Amino acid sequence: MDKPKSVMGEVWGGLAAMLVALPSAIAFGVTIFSPLGGRWAAEGAIAGILGTIALGIVAATFGGTNRLITAPCAPAAAVLAALAIQLTQKNMPPESVLLLMTLVALLCGALQILFGVIRLGRLIKYMPYPVVSGYLSGVGLIIIISQVPKLFGVPSGTPFWKGLFSPSLWVWHGLAIGGVTIGVMLLAPKLTKAVPAAILALASGILTYFGLSFADKSLLTLAENKLVIGQFGGSGGGFLTALVGRWQAIAALNPSELTIIITPALTLAVLLSIDTLKTCVVLDALTRSRHNSNRELIGQGLGNLATTVIGGVPGAGQMGATLVNISSGGQTRMSGVIEGTLALLAFLVLGKLIAWVPIAALAGILIVVGFRMFDRNSLHLLKSRSTILDFAVIVAVVVVAETVSLIAASGVGIALAILLFIREQVGGSVVRRITYGNQMFSKHVRLPEEMEILEKYGDRTVIFELQGSLFFGTTDQLYTALEPELKKRKYVVLDMRRVHWVDVTAAHMLEQIEDTLHEHRGYLIFSHFPHTVPSGRDLEGYMGEVGIVRPEHHRVRVFESRDEALQWIEDRTLNEVHVERVMEQPLELREMSLFAGRKEETLVALEACLETRSYKAGEKIFSRGDQGDELFLIRRGAVRVVLPVAGKLAYHLATFGRGDFLGEMTFLDREPRSADAIAFTDVELLVLSRARFDTLASEHKKLAIQLLEGLARTIAIRLRRANTELRALQEG
Repeated sequence: MDKPKSVMGEVWGGLAAMLVALPSAIAFGVTIFSPLGGRWAAEGAIAGILGTIALGIVAATFGGTNRLITAPCAPAAAVLAALAIQLTQKNMPPESVLLLMTLVALLCGALQILFGVIRLGRLIKYMPYPVVSGYLSGVGLIIIISQVPKLFGVPSGTPFWKGLFSPSLWVWHGLAIGGVTIGVMLLAPKLTKAVPAAILALASGILTYFGLSFADKSLLTLAENKLVIGQFGGSGGGFLTALVGRWQAIAALNPSELTIIITPALTLAVLLSIDTLKTCVVLDALTRSRHNSNRELIGQGLGNLATTVIGGVPGAGQMGATLVNISSGGQTRMSGVIEGTLALLAFLVLGKLIAWVPIAALAGILIVVGFRMFDRNSLHLLKSRSTILDFAVIVAVVVVAETVSLIAASGVGIALAILLFIREQVGGSVVRRITYGNQMFSKHVRLPEEMEILEKYGDRTVIFELQGSLFFGTTDQLYTALEPELKKRKYVVLDMRRVHWVDVTAAHMLEQIEDTLHEHRGYLIFSHFPHTVPSGRDLEGYMGEVGIVRPEHHRVRVFESRDEALQWIEDRTLNEVHVERVMEQPLELREMSLFAGRKEETLVALEACLETRSYKAGEKIFSRGDQGDELFLIRRGAVRVVLPVAGKLAYHLATFGRGDFLGEMTFLDREPRSADAIAFTDVELLVLSRARFDTLASEHKKLAIQLLEGLARTIAIRLRRANTELRALQEG
């Protein structure tokens, strides 16, 4: 990008962001200071401007997130205004209230820095959606409720509902000004994007005020005029004098009063952090970038410390100003610094005009802001029975926020979200699939007579594929699924590959399962303990620690994979029914099922075409991609076929034993090898190349046809077996 254009983009972005942030900041400042009395409104307006200046410069400098605009925000206004109301109701002097609010803001900034240092940034981003939605809606409602009396112009201290339903208390000038402001605030975005809606709304409110002054000349007087902010000087002096006086009041502060600030400071820190990081996440999605959550929290904390020291309002990363900054050309942190600098220039140039800003106009702007904070998208949660409880969490957070406090609302929301999570975990099945030993077999390819035995006795084995978390909430569900199988099955296999967590309650239940199987001379078999789980704990080691997997427990077995577990069970089953399997004695050609019943002279002719090869255990017979067309007949030993995957890993496809064959695909289609074949034990092979087979076929056509039929029949049997397993998996 051309450098001059880039710099101009930052300038335009910062200017547009300032125009959006400044009117709202003034309104937030007035909202916070208004509970102290009408004469403090002007000081609140200046505090909002100072907050825009300090946050814009300091947070952008140290935060590190490009394009992010930080300014005073609604959560800060809601928390601090609520604190101001609470303290003034206790008849605390305004200066002491201001000091306590200042200490709250300072502690909030320090907590945000602490959050960043101890790396809580990512954790705060994972606040449950219903809680965040309830927060935003609750803050929006607080803002609206606090501004409606100002819009109607009812006397300070009038109960909300009395002021709302007592037209005699309303000031029609304020209603007219606020109504025009709200109308322009809503319509402006539909008519033009060139000027921010907040600027047009504020300008229209001011013009309406002066338009009304033609009919009522008293509006042109600042003294005792409750419709405008008024002249600065809440404490009878200049701003600097008031700021110094605020800090001097610390000498008169009762130490016991300091406990008041802890809860609102923590609430404010959490809310501002969530508000900022939520904006950062949206910013990442729009710009395909990635922010540093912890660094940003430190920058935000420093910004809030800076704004508090100079008497400004705390804030957070603002969605509206940030989006305007992006659309206007902002690309880096420089746009945020420019936004703060331009706010300072606006203050120096236009500071004296602040006195004429109508309070009803600011109230109108904030009412629209508060309304837009309502998470209207959450209403779709009412459409489904499965999400209606999530909506109930949002409602609960809003209700507690309005009736108790925002920090209490956060606690209630998180507690309810946890309960819903546990409910979801309990409601979801931890048993992903149940299959039996006559439906699923190991990848060790057996001889036909062995397969008949395994199919006959396979129902003595049950395989449970487990998933999710095995904890106190799902223990009864798992036991209910396992209990009917314990007395009918000898081998109970628990496939643990999809298990994320096992707690002590579930471990104790598995120990009971083990005892029950031991009474019936059965086996509890674990397969495929995951190497990594979200908690970082070694599940296999944990099962040993709680006493389930121990060397002295002979009827508990652990295997690396489900296939190894099934192969062990199949070998035991074949031994138990006394199947003679002499693995060391090499088979003759006539003993192989592929050539059973063939004439002796035919076998002699075939044997002349065969080459004998021997391999030691671990030697590679062929590799994936190799050219070759040989068919391998296994006289002795076993061959494992694996498919290489990423790195040094390999996927076990099958194990072929004595009397079986492999390499038939390349033998038939003459394409490169599709997998690796490795001698699992010492093996002896008879090798038939396609060239020799073609020569033999020209002389012994019947033999060639019979050999191809044998290959086809065996391949068909393997496919049928694979179909059986797939069907069992699908039905499970």
